[in-house]
Amino acid sequence: MSDTNRITFETPIEKTVSRTPSDIVSKEKYPHTDDVEASPIVPIKDRGGSATAHASIHNLDLKKKQQFSGLTFAWLVYQSIGVIYGDIGTSPLYVYSSTFKSTPSHEDLVGALSLIIWSLTLIVTIKYCLIVLLADDEGEGGTFALYTLLTRFSNIGDRDPRSTRSLKLERYLTGDLSPPNRSFRNVLEKNRKAQWLLKILAILGVCLIMADGILTPAQSVLGLIVPKPNITISQTIGISCALLIVLFLAQPLGTSKLGSTFAPIVIIWLVFNMAFGIYNLLHHDHTVLKAFSPVLSIQYLSRNKESGWKSLCGILLAITGVETLYADLGAFSLSSIRVSWIFFGYPCLLLAYIGQAAYISTDPTGKAWSNPFFNTVPPGMFWPGMIMAILAAIVASQATITATFQLISQVMNMSYFPNVKLVHTSKKFHGQVYIPPANWLMMIGTVIVTAFYNNTTKLGQAYGTCVMLVTFITTCMVTIAAIIVWRLHLLIVLAGFLVFASLDGLFLSSALTKFPQGAWFTLLLGGVLSVILFIWRHGKETQWMAERSDRIPISQLVTSGDDGKLYLKGEVGDGRKLPKMKGVGIFFDKEGDLSPAVYTHFIRKFHAGHEVTVFFHLRPIPQPTAPIDDQYTISRASIANGYQIIVRHGYNEHIVTKDLAGLIHNKLRHFVTTNPLRLPLQDNATGPNLSPSSSTSSSNNHPPSEPSILDSAFRSQVVYIVGKEQLKITPLPLGASSLTVGGLLRRLSLNSFIWIRELTRSKVQEMNVPVELLVEVGFVKEM
Repeated sequence: MSDTNRITFETPIEKTVSRTPSDIVSKEKYPHTDDVEASPIVPIKDRGGSATAHASIHNLDLKKKQQFSGLTFAWLVYQSIGVIYGDIGTSPLYVYSSTFKSTPSHEDLVGALSLIIWSLTLIVTIKYCLIVLLADDEGEGGTFALYTLLTRFSNIGDRDPRSTRSLKLERYLTGDLSPPNRSFRNVLEKNRKAQWLLKILAILGVCLIMADGILTPAQSVLGLIVPKPNITISQTIGISCALLIVLFLAQPLGTSKLGSTFAPIVIIWLVFNMAFGIYNLLHHDHTVLKAFSPVLSIQYLSRNKESGWKSLCGILLAITGVETLYADLGAFSLSSIRVSWIFFGYPCLLLAYIGQAAYISTDPTGKAWSNPFFNTVPPGMFWPGMIMAILAAIVASQATITATFQLISQVMNMSYFPNVKLVHTSKKFHGQVYIPPANWLMMIGTVIVTAFYNNTTKLGQAYGTCVMLVTFITTCMVTIAAIIVWRLHLLIVLAGFLVFASLDGLFLSSALTKFPQGAWFTLLLGGVLSVILFIWRHGKETQWMAERSDRIPISQLVTSGDDGKLYLKGEVGDGRKLPKMKGVGIFFDKEGDLSPAVYTHFIRKFHAGHEVTVFFHLRPIPQPTAPIDDQYTISRASIANGYQIIVRHGYNEHIVTKDLAGLIHNKLRHFVTTNPLRLPLQDNATGPNLSPSSSTSSSNNHPPSEPSILDSAFRSQVVYIVGKEQLKITPLPLGASSLTVGGLLRRLSLNSFIWIRELTRSKVQEMNVPVELLVEVGFVKEM
């Protein structure tokens, strides 16, 4: 696809910023009026110097898909095997035992095998590996990344004011879409209910995978019920919980190290399954190979009718873990996942299930189906098989744990989740992250679930519903992406949707029959998590609306008089002169544009300014370090001796240190020396910090130079000024005795948001600057 046919906002975004009222992209710029709404850019006009210098979005600010080749790519393929395929790779431990309740007939066994083969082929290989993985958002996968992709290619949803600098909007021009695709996009953009439904699906998909992150470890470890009567259920649960705790304790090592460590285990495990399958196929019933005919799948369902349909709950366990292929995309890459699945995971699992069926069909005891892996191992391989099964079951959970970290990172970036501690664990692979609070909560939840669901049949009933609901949601959302992102013909998209949605719906409807037996737990957990995410997002959107009054140009606070001095303006001071305090005020600016809220409230409260004012904005970028030449962007603000510093920093860099003031001084001095002002600094010629005698002490009666003002101010004192915003809900009007149901729910939602925000917000004490130089400016915003 050519990028030249899209409205794309990257570095050229500077072109949309000017110093006139026409600086927002206007409809006259494009022949199609509905194409204009793709730009949410707010122009910046007030900080003096070049307006575009402040509004510019550097390429570093935008997340970009990583590309790998050679040995690095081979290493990533190796890691992906260790992380992703432990989940779907351990399914041979329990698929047949979860599918049948008694010894199956040969016809039913081959029919079930046919369903397994075609599920792995159609859903995992064709749908996910060949289609769904293409729907990435700059290398990120999962339903929420898919939702973000759709918001970049269409005008749907409200955006975080700060996210516009890191989102590349690529909405196609109207003329570049075929009429059916254009009509579909127009309906989606104009129908708020459709947008809400899409958002609900995306959030539910994320939360179900989070719930999956609690269920999968329990399912995998409990699958290790070996045929030894001296091992009781309580002992199995105790051992399982101990193993799971060890797994979660290892998570701080990071995806790369864990993947490299676990890869040999998963590789040997899958090779064992493949070898056992080949052995059983050669020594037992090779006629099971006729299961490659899809006709046998249809005959199985038509022959067994309702019982065959319900047995799909067991069949679908063969594809559990498929959702992590997509969710883990950000930690690896499309090519590495495709290569590792198509050339390794897929053939190994096919041969494993075929071999188990070959053995079960000739088993004289008629009990091999009840524990399909251990009962079908070749002679002399029980103990090696058991050791590898134990190790594989332990690492099987890594796929969903990693996926949970990836998804939480995505929803945090888009303001659907509180900002909790996130650690990037690799310098080479930028998408690999670890989130400590999520890790410990998952550990606690997994141990509880393991104790509550004490066997894989019960747990599988809850587990399968989660997986199939996610795959169905993914099918629906990828269908929309195919229409408005890939621009495929509507009839082709509809045909594909009918095929894959029918498959998903068939499995999902079967899984939902187990709602009373355990599926309710998955849906309840996913629903609760979804409510939390929606509460947070609603609270953030309400907070943004409340903060709009603080996002004003500096010219609305202060103005320069004819004498070059600064005066308070409007409601702040009605034209009074702005007194100045000695020293430097460094205002921490969380937005990076317009006037920082903390500066606005500082001026409103104290009616005074500093000798030198610095707006200091930290802008994280999605890579380990920022190039030295692009790290600092310094410009003059529209007030005398005012500067803005934007610091781009990678996730391995720490900018705020004890010597931050010295660093800022050096950077500003270099800036003013290499970029001198053309006009004299009249405002400081007789300002309160420089007495008339000192300002006229030179023989030429010239005002002090900009570097000397900086040096004098930094020698005098430096204070760091941060805002402390307190949110509260607007009280009921006088005389109002009650609220509507909607009003009560809104207040409950906002109260919950404020409570969560207080629990998770960063503390001033965590800032690595001298506490004695730190000033908090408190202010209250009503929501």
